[in-house]
Amino acid sequence: MKKLSLLSEKISKYLIAATLIIVPLFPKFPLIRVPGTYVAIRFEDLLLLALALILIPKVILNFKSVVRDRIVIAFLIFLGVGFLALLSGAFLTQTVDFRLGIFHWLRRIEYITPFFAAYILIPRKDIVENIHFYLKVLLIVVAVAFVYGFGQRYFHFPVIITQNEEYSKGTALLWTPGSHISSTFAGHYDLAAFVVMMVPMFLATLFVLRGRLTRLFLVGSSATGLWLLINSVSRIAQISYILAVSTALLMVGKFKGLALVLLISIFFMVMSSGLDMRFGRAVQVIYERITAGKSFSYLQSNFIALADEVTLPARAGEIPVPTPTPVPILQDVSIAIRVNVEWPRAIRAFIKNPILGTGYSSIDLATDNDYLRMMGETGLLGLFAFWLIFFRIAKVFAGAFPLNKNLSGLELGFFAGILGALTGTILSSFFIDLFEASKFAIIFWLLLGCAVNLVKSKSYVK
Repeated sequence: MKKLSLLSEKISKYLIAATLIIVPLFPKFPLIRVPGTYVAIRFEDLLLLALALILIPKVILNFKSVVRDRIVIAFLIFLGVGFLALLSGAFLTQTVDFRLGIFHWLRRIEYITPFFAAYILIPRKDIVENIHFYLKVLLIVVAVAFVYGFGQRYFHFPVIITQNEEYSKGTALLWTPGSHISSTFAGHYDLAAFVVMMVPMFLATLFVLRGRLTRLFLVGSSATGLWLLINSVSRIAQISYILAVSTALLMVGKFKGLALVLLISIFFMVMSSGLDMRFGRAVQVIYERITAGKSFSYLQSNFIALADEVTLPARAGEIPVPTPTPVPILQDVSIAIRVNVEWPRAIRAFIKNPILGTGYSSIDLATDNDYLRMMGETGLLGLFAFWLIFFRIAKVFAGAFPLNKNLSGLELGFFAGILGALTGTILSSFFIDLFEASKFAIIFWLLLGCAVNLVKSKSYVK
């Protein structure tokens, strides 16, 4: 078993690197369909299965220390509550099909497996070297995502998304003017969230390293990431990006650099007419709702109600009155579908069983608010269990402060970037189901595991 554990450690570095490359860049083509469900097994699932298999010998060899780890316990509580919610939904409230629900529960395990791989498999003494390697890999990943996104917009590269049942079969689409860029991701929200996670790391590292060539690569990757973010036309991602970058650069004490980055970023965001129009419409709709008591309307933007054009005979002495020009209905589809459809659906599920919710898969494909989704599917216990994970991680992260004293160089830039990405992700999750988006969630948990391992390695040295 000890030999298997050592072999796992050697393989893990490259298998984790393969995860960082394949998960973001390989299109979500279904490999094996599960009969009677919408679930499909994809190539990335096999990769994560291999990651889980090499993790097993290490866990068995260090079983006592692993199960006593407070972060591991928090994850186990979260998964346990999720399984209880599934049982409750299947047999108590009868709101889910148990077979479909179990696939959704297993997906949660799959997505957090990379966290344990980075946290348990990578030896403490090697974590800094591995982070150096992984950041180089991520620079290449963002560059490839940019090339493919650029090709979608200007050279008719195919678009593979999974935003509905038909598209999830692997249907190839083409980008049309005015639509979102999704690059190699399953949707534009996933791409934007990934960029919000990557760019703060690149920028924080840019301002703490000195090599010219290294800084040139970091500038290029940050610029291409910003282009992808703007062309994804995701409003919440733009705001999350500003928050994430601000957090990362403040953590490394680069105030002038932050001012420069914000100035450049906001300039290019404003120059994007599509994004400017969507922000303007959202602000106007919210303003009218607050001041005039109007409700959000979920109507197509070109929908105008017109009277039938019928000429009626005029009565004696009657003065013809011209038909008034119809007033277009001001609306914002993204806001309207959340407020009128998705959020109320999650709230109804929560009210049905506030303690355990109605089980995984009881809510439709999207809620566009991860916290409401957790409340609807797993109740208050599931939401508290989820936040317990981050509470335990935050206690570990607190040991790294002050950052400039305990960390330096690339590891400082990486950790500050992770803190920025974490704040941006927490904000975005109020409007997007990020922790259910595989391409984002897998990379997020993997990098978070690296960050926890890094801080613990420094604590061990001290």
